[in-house]
Amino acid sequence: MSTIREAVAGDAEVVQTIEAIADALLVEALGAPEWPPPGDGTERVGSAGYVLLLQENADSSPVGFVHVLDADGTAHLEQLSVLPEHARRGHGRRLVEAALEEARRRGYSRMTLRTYAEIPWNAPFYASCGFKESIPESGFHRQLVETETELGLDRYGRRLQMTILL
Repeated sequence: MSTIREAVAGDAEVVQTIEAIADALLVEALGAPEWPPPGDGTERVGSAGYVLLLQENADSSPVGFVHVLDADGTAHLEQLSVLPEHARRGHGRRLVEAALEEARRRGYSRMTLRTYAEIPWNAPFYASCGFKESIPESGFHRQLVETETELGLDRYGRRLQMTILL
């Protein structure tokens, strides 16, 4: 039985490693010759918000994580990564559900994210979790769009914002 727990500082390296390995699958699917490096694990674990880790059992290493930022009073799902060899087992969905539950517990009224529209494990997956396409309205969300444009992420496919009310 898998378990989900909040990340601690000592988990920073495994968080960064999981993201790097999972990103390779996305880069391949997009045919992206250039891709930004994974987020710094120490920064992720130490940022305002939370990182939840999924372990397949209490004694195993984490196989996935979800990182949620506190952004202008909104919970923003910044990153969801699962090791490819552990994909298609419901781990991503469990992490999203845990992130939503934690956001509710912390008093947030909605959660947002930015993703690719056409990648099956991106927008279609989040839609199956209840997220709906939305407009970037806050300064934080507009800045995310600008950063994505600067990084050239939109050249690999349509990017969109999605929101779920909690």
